[in-house]
Amino acid sequence: MISLQVSREAYYGWLRRKSMPKVRDDSINAAVKQMFDFHKGRYGVKRISAALKETGIKAGCYVVRRVMRESGLKAKYPRSFRPRTTDSRGVKASPNLLKDTDNTAFTAGEVLVGDITYLPLTNGRFCYLAMFQDKVTKRLAGWSVDTNMRTGLVTEALGMALRRDLVKRDAIIHTDRGSQYGSREFRERLERCGLRQSMSAKGNCYDNAQAESFFSRFKTEVGMKLFSSVEEVRSIAFDYIDCYYNRIRLHSTIGTTIPKLEQRLKEAQN
Repeated sequence: MISLQVSREAYYGWLRRKSMPKVRDDSINAAVKQMFDFHKGRYGVKRISAALKETGIKAGCYVVRRVMRESGLKAKYPRSFRPRTTDSRGVKASPNLLKDTDNTAFTAGEVLVGDITYLPLTNGRFCYLAMFQDKVTKRLAGWSVDTNMRTGLVTEALGMALRRDLVKRDAIIHTDRGSQYGSREFRERLERCGLRQSMSAKGNCYDNAQAESFFSRFKTEVGMKLFSSVEEVRSIAFDYIDCYYNRIRLHSTIGTTIPKLEQRLKEAQN
């Protein structure tokens, strides 16, 4: 028998060091799973890695991807974006003020993009969600839910953005050519508030792809289903938009940060 002449302290120190990687792996595994569960499956590899980094846990995309694969965790991803056109006859179109521009030309509160989507109810009918989103910070400035798509739906959503003081005077309000946006009521509201109207080019809603993209993400992360009532939709919209999307969810298009924080950063720069 060969004696290695190793002290008791050195031996147990070696055992502790040997077990450290497993302890660290276990803690990272738990952290990844907790972050995935906290965001209800809405975060994929990159966002989980970025979110963990903010909490002081270093876990690169490779590690997060491995943990998710081994744990059977699959993030929700929206279906590929398919544009739709809302081109109403009889609507006198406003010029497209965003043509040949990009986000670097604007700051927070200077451009809002708006759109409407429908959500099915258990009674066989639909309710409608209208929203206005800051083009630069991605913050949902205002939204509204109702059982119809009349002009009041979009004016209420715009009113929320105005009450929250998230729209600058002379800001651009960009939408498609829907009849709600071309109505006298909506245009008079814009004029009274000192806002400029902009509309997508005829038959080309790629001009308003940001708004369409939000609805695709909303339906994916909330889970498209038959909703029991308009009240349920309002409650879900409030929880997702005001409590999660604007305050917690990281957005890769604004440098993997949060819309509310991005809003403050942009305002501080001016």
